Amino acid sequence: MRCPFCSSEDTQVKDSRPAEDGSAIRRRRQCNDCGARFTTFERVQLRELIILKSSGKKVPFDREKLVRSISIATRKRDIDPEEIDRTVSSIIRQLEARGDAEIPSRIVGEYVMEALQKIDDVAFVRYASVYRNFTEARDFERFLGSLGSE
Repeated sequence: MRCPFCSSEDTQVKDSRPAEDGSAIRRRRQCNDCGARFTTFERVQLRELIILKSSGKKVPFDREKLVRSISIATRKRDIDPEEIDRTVSSIIRQLEARGDAEIPSRIVGEYVMEALQKIDDVAFVRYASVYRNFTEARDFERFLGSLGSE
């Protein structure tokens, strides 16, 4: 593993432990050249996922982008960052379980919506407002009204 501070490849694992409910390994590393310490995470990846955008463009799946979008929706809410990591891991497992290498972006959005609805109502509505492209207050009213009828 290359050191993020000096780019040396001479690094050593100092500590390893399970993370994210056992779905990842957290490794504490130290660079033997500059002495810097840093943390890495190792996760199982069953297949390389490609996201099909509505524009037709294909992009590699990016776990960090998913973490960022959920973090934005949950900002200033009392939600443990580990809960976000567990949610992201769960969504990725669902995507991999589909068996498709190429997944439409709307499927990812729906999985996020389902997950956020279970975690926090405000985060769910925040995400929905961006995902469903709300443009006026009536869009919120219609969306919230549709929730009551489900």
